[in-house]
Amino acid sequence: MKTIIEPFRIKSVEPIRFTTQNERKELLKKAHYNLFALKSDDVIIDLLTDSGTSAMSSAQWAAIMNGDESYAGSPSFDRFEASVRDLMDFKHIIPTHQGRAAEAILFSLIGGKGKHIPSNNHFDTTRGNIEATGAMAHDLVIDEGSDPKSLHPFKGNIDLDKLVAFLDKYGENVPCIMITITNNAGGGQPVSLENIHFCAKIARSYNVPFIIDACRFAENAWFIKQREAGQGDRSIKEIVRDMFKFADGMTMSAKKDAFANIGGWLALNDDELAQNAKTKLIQTEGFPTYGGLAGRDLDAIAQGLKEIIDEDYLRYRVRTNEYIIERLDALNIPVVKPAGGHAVFIDAKSWLSHIEPLQYPGQALAVALYELGGIRGCEIGTVMFGRAPDGSENQAAMELVRLAIPRRTYTQSHADYIVEVFEELAKIKDDLKGFKIIEEPPMMRHFSAKFATVI
Repeated sequence: MKTIIEPFRIKSVEPIRFTTQNERKELLKKAHYNLFALKSDDVIIDLLTDSGTSAMSSAQWAAIMNGDESYAGSPSFDRFEASVRDLMDFKHIIPTHQGRAAEAILFSLIGGKGKHIPSNNHFDTTRGNIEATGAMAHDLVIDEGSDPKSLHPFKGNIDLDKLVAFLDKYGENVPCIMITITNNAGGGQPVSLENIHFCAKIARSYNVPFIIDACRFAENAWFIKQREAGQGDRSIKEIVRDMFKFADGMTMSAKKDAFANIGGWLALNDDELAQNAKTKLIQTEGFPTYGGLAGRDLDAIAQGLKEIIDEDYLRYRVRTNEYIIERLDALNIPVVKPAGGHAVFIDAKSWLSHIEPLQYPGQALAVALYELGGIRGCEIGTVMFGRAPDGSENQAAMELVRLAIPRRTYTQSHADYIVEVFEELAKIKDDLKGFKIIEEPPMMRHFSAKFATVI
């Protein structure tokens, strides 16, 4: 059949409140045009993030009832650990309340002034946690990864030549090599298995730990199965295990590819680093068998990891994004191609070319989407990445708006509505104005900055 239907039945629903456009205009003013400041009850379709917004399965809700809330030695931890190790066989698996906690612990131990940490693209909290230690975060994605129109099948790949040159330049000041799968900041684009293995090989040759930021590992494995030579007959589980077998560690937000509403972990093979991480965990998160999570959340993650490698689900997941992208492309709305795993990315720089980059065309588009249709997306451009640690501001490599699709939450009619809003927005896009920032924090400004329109 041509139609790929949702591989689930809906057992529970929650209502959506339909606001009017005039209401949304006032709400935007009160929020100083920052979509993070809106109340979720005032959003019709919330595509701000796919993190923690998944619909959990009946099996996950049932698993929650088995949660054991013992402070130490909980069987919920044992089930969580076994489920993680079934896919990523690291020596030490350390639960945290979410992915950024894993990052904060790791970089507090290996970061610091004078350190340099490369990746394909660091996302916002990863970069923030690196820079908070005084270290520098560097992006080494292949050139195709910064070209929204490129059809390269693995635009998330790290540039191996640039990586070698980077290691030669910074030497002992490189505490680890990272790679993000899929590459969120670059349009949700996957990394090939070959690229992952070569990164690991280079890391070993320089005696540098290789760490995977693995939030969307299953989606990345699906793209490997679909696009990489020799991988089509392998199971998702086999590919996942192959992705991690040469890594020295990983950070993970279970709020993405584990279908959980909260949770994450840091996994390591180095005994000394793991012991130091567990000590830091006790100081900031909790005992190493709960790590800031309730036992019931550990059980929900354990079950979610069994469900995420289902190929029927992954086929549907990616097809949802492809469907929206195909319809937007037919309307001549520029999108990042090929389709990523977790989101649709609009090329705001190209579509709103009349707005200067430092007047934030991505933010202008995100605001217009909410005002016109009640859709909340997220700017991935100069607002998010333009402010340097020294306070200067530079245009980001791409000016994107990310429409992150929550897992198992919306249906095709919601997707059709998104396309219809863009169709109406296309009629007025040339009238949209840019924005200026009137107040911002010193780091990760996109979460709480206040904006005003440019007149």
